[in-house]
Amino acid sequence: FHLAGIHLAPKEKLEIPVLFMPEEMKIYKAVVVIHVMRENGENWPYEVTAGSNRDLNSNVTVAENGETQGILWIYPINGTPEAPQQKSVVIRCRARQRLEQRVELMLIGVMPDATALPDAGNSATVDLDESPNTPEVSDGSSATLEFLYELQYQSDEIRSQLESLVGMQLVEKEWDTESRIVTLIFNVVFVPNKPMRNEATVIIQCTAGGLWKFPLVFIAMEPEVDDVINIEAVGLNKESIVGFKLTSQTR
Repeated sequence: FHLAGIHLAPKEKLEIPVLFMPEEMKIYKAVVVIHVMRENGENWPYEVTAGSNRDLNSNVTVAENGETQGILWIYPINGTPEAPQQKSVVIRCRARQRLEQRVELMLIGVMPDATALPDAGNSATVDLDESPNTPEVSDGSSATLEFLYELQYQSDEIRSQLESLVGMQLVEKEWDTESRIVTLIFNVVFVPNKPMRNEATVIIQCTAGGLWKFPLVFIAMEPEVDDVINIEAVGLNKESIVGFKLTSQTR
């Protein structure tokens, strides 16, 4: 795409709209190059020499006489497709109980690629060599898909309430080469200490490109009763007394 003939007044701003319509779940890269020249076609008197500023030299175009003919601005653009909003997964149990639940998250449209992003603390690797239909990347080697996942909270307040009560660990992954669907199976632990309802989001990113978000809803219901206290009457208009001991679980 090339656009020329834009006239700018002194100190005027240039707005460049960027439209991103990905067709596949992979990383897209582009570069926006802005080349500015004088309207009258004359050069700037600044001459580029071997001793000139290197950063400036790399961003100018030089005429035959050594004068500056134009100035360049280069802006790299990286596009990461994001999958449509997924359905919420509900994690539900009573307060003061411990729940372990397996959660399957399906990543649709995964594209194998040799491009890799920096490693993160939580990652999962799906080795495509195990399948007879191993996709090949541009260099002819077998591709390995790596996924980075993170549990994000809507606010710091929700984080303070949930972070110590929720645990999440990847236990299994499956790859379907025909449908290009990767299924990540997590073991989610929820140990609420009081009734609550909070939400969090699992963010999954593929190193080959693509971002998936899965909302999780954590619901803690009223706890079960600890015991039943029976008070026997000793007669009409007479007090009945019963005693019981309470034990602290934190001391």
